[in-house]
Amino acid sequence: MKKQIKGIIPPLLTPFTPEGRVYEKGLRELLEFLIPHIDGLFPCGTYGSGPLMSLEQRKKVAEIVVDQVNGRIPVIIHVGAADTRSTIELAKHAENIGADAVGSIPPYYYSYGQDELFNHYRELLDSVQIPVYLYNNPKVSGNRISPELLARIAELGLAGVKDSSFDLINFYLYRIAVKRANFKFIVGTEAIFLPAAEAGACATISGLANVFPEVMQQLYQAIEQKEIEKAIQLQLRVLEIRKVIKMGPTVPICHSILRIRGVDAGVPKLPFLSISEELEKKVKEELSQLGLI
Repeated sequence: MKKQIKGIIPPLLTPFTPEGRVYEKGLRELLEFLIPHIDGLFPCGTYGSGPLMSLEQRKKVAEIVVDQVNGRIPVIIHVGAADTRSTIELAKHAENIGADAVGSIPPYYYSYGQDELFNHYRELLDSVQIPVYLYNNPKVSGNRISPELLARIAELGLAGVKDSSFDLINFYLYRIAVKRANFKFIVGTEAIFLPAAEAGACATISGLANVFPEVMQQLYQAIEQKEIEKAIQLQLRVLEIRKVIKMGPTVPICHSILRIRGVDAGVPKLPFLSISEELEKKVKEELSQLGLI
């Protein structure tokens, strides 16, 4: 891979119009707001409402992101879907438009055995030449990737894992299980970025970085400069801010915070609803108390 995967990578929020179309102007504006403070992008994932979009909408988002970024930072397009063929279709499209890599959650809704999951990723890896990252999020996929299964898939040429289990022990077990050189371990939440970084995480795919990328940038810089006490204080601050984006449905609250910050990020896609005026007022009050607005 030409560009190094490291640091702060937002799972990019997708702006929509009230009619549910991809809001291109808002998406491009959001990208320009983020890029000075981040090290990569992960579009069409959980924060990006990937499962709520049609394949054509997901392709459109990928095209806009790759075009707007224009090579400035690496773009890992999330291509995970409920079935293998759709995942492969999205992965091939991402490769064709110039994405740096793809990431994929396991197929969801149904529960699958270890051999079925292994075969799914084998098919995906065989379909593209660009790096492939596995996205472990058992809470939403219903299919946990065990350390043993991750090690098997890694031997097929998997580039790395985004672990959103919120479980540091699982993260350590992944580190122990995978023997492949240059394998990238990415933690899928800002909530445990500091301890995960100390355990070998090269990056965090951080939802909070959609709305306060500069705060996450400060935390990463403190970690890189080995300013441990400063990093601890920043990690605690991140957790305080994180409580605000968890005061209601996370994706709609992020849309609201971006609007408060002057970024036209459109609205969330149905069935998500924009948050109430009352909740937005509470969010503003909390952000003001934290000195963020």
